Amino acid sequence: MRFRHADAIWSDHPGLAAGALWATGVDAAADVGARVAAHTARAAARLAGSPESEFPEVLAWRRAFSRMGLKPTQYRCASESLLRRLRKEGELPRIHPVVDLCNAISVAYAVPVAVLDGDRIAGPLLEVRHARGDEQYTTFGGGTEHPRPGEVIFADCADRAHARRWTNRQSGHSAVGEGTGRILVVAEAMHDGGADVVPELLKTVAEELAAHWPADPATAVLTPSAPEFVFGD
Repeated sequence: MRFRHADAIWSDHPGLAAGALWATGVDAAADVGARVAAHTARAAARLAGSPESEFPEVLAWRRAFSRMGLKPTQYRCASESLLRRLRKEGELPRIHPVVDLCNAISVAYAVPVAVLDGDRIAGPLLEVRHARGDEQYTTFGGGTEHPRPGEVIFADCADRAHARRWTNRQSGHSAVGEGTGRILVVAEAMHDGGADVVPELLKTVAEELAAHWPADPATAVLTPSAPEFVFGD
């Protein structure tokens, strides 16, 4: 299996910093509460000084969304939505140990982190690209939508969209659940310094996974000259 960003994505967003991680052997049994609390405490301390809307990591994604013709206060990147919820409610929702960890790490770094069930992706390629408009996206409620032509999506070889509006919303089809054993994690930043932050974030995710599951995560930093991550079988 391969993961990549299309050339047009790199061309349109030269400030993009991206990386991916593949891990096997995860399940829903691990107790990650203490580590989730530690990472969210880091985010909460930062939120005490300023709202997420002033974070450079969030502002960079807002600018990217504006360039894509999206109203950034209507469609927020995933990390902004999580930070907003943390600021208002004081905690993040508990979904699944893997998702909970990655959400907590996402707010700690203020960078969007996508977590997909690797067995729900139709290979051999998952690509971040512009939609044609005929791809299928499954909502978390089980409904089906079609991305708008030109919208940035995560698309597999069955023309299934695993994310809409890039870092705005993942698909219910590949959401991590009770039966998930293999995961693909993607981190993407747009702000100055993102090229340094993304490898650090991936290292944190890898360490947390290895500490809680018999996982041996593989990671890769993606660039226009090395855009592909080969993973899985």
